[in-house]
Amino acid sequence: MKKFLTAVALGAAAVSTVALAQDGGGAGFGQRDQTRAEAQQRADMMFQILDANRDGTVTKAEAEQALAQMQAARGGDDVGRGGGRMQRMIDQAFSSTQAMTLRQFEALSLARFDAADLNHDGTVTAAERKQARAVQQAQPQQRQ
Repeated sequence: MKKFLTAVALGAAAVSTVALAQDGGGAGFGQRDQTRAEAQQRADMMFQILDANRDGTVTKAEAEQALAQMQAARGGDDVGRGGGRMQRMIDQAFSSTQAMTLRQFEALSLARFDAADLNHDGTVTAAERKQARAVQQAQPQQRQ
């Protein structure tokens, strides 16, 4: 039961983060406006969920394990449910390190928030998320 709750909490945290929010065309959970303080709270919550051994550091292995638990709780089929985005987030977060502290994790999360807060008012709206996502998706094409 604890693993299931962890997986559910991880999924909820992932879906609610700005970097992972998906434009579904509605006003769902990931579509509401989010303040910078809320983004920091969610990052803190996600860190606590990911830090399986409670040593104050999240390792890539811990993040991968949490993702596997989330996918298992969903029956192993994560197509269209954030699993791919979660894997990309993990790959990006741990591209140059195998572990990070809460402060490093917060900094990474808030940097993504700040990049999405296009008018720098401390709140990311659905329109800003959509525009930031379009810019992010265009970047790999520009590198080619």
